[in-house]
Amino acid sequence: MKFISVRDLRLKPGEIWKLARKEKDLVITSRGKPVALLTNIEGKNLLEELEVLRRLRALKALDNIQSRSVSLGTEKISDKEIEDEIKAVRRSSAK
Repeated sequence: MKFISVRDLRLKPGEIWKLARKEKDLVITSRGKPVALLTNIEGKNLLEELEVLRRLRALKALDNIQSRSVSLGTEKISDKEIEDEIKAVRRSSAK
């Protein structure tokens, strides 16, 4: 995987597009930090590619939630405790 600066993308777009076709994925950087991913896709697969990215983001978010739950110790909460908490929040927001 190649890393390309935002500046290079702005100054040499033709070269970058050729490189994207060859490499498939390019990481775009700004001040040395990754900010975007440029991925070569075929037009007919656009919706499928977007769906895969969305699912990946959702899985990553779920993993982050689970990790946070473990670090806070909330993964040990019982179903009854969860139901009681939901009821309490609903009662307080109904007032």
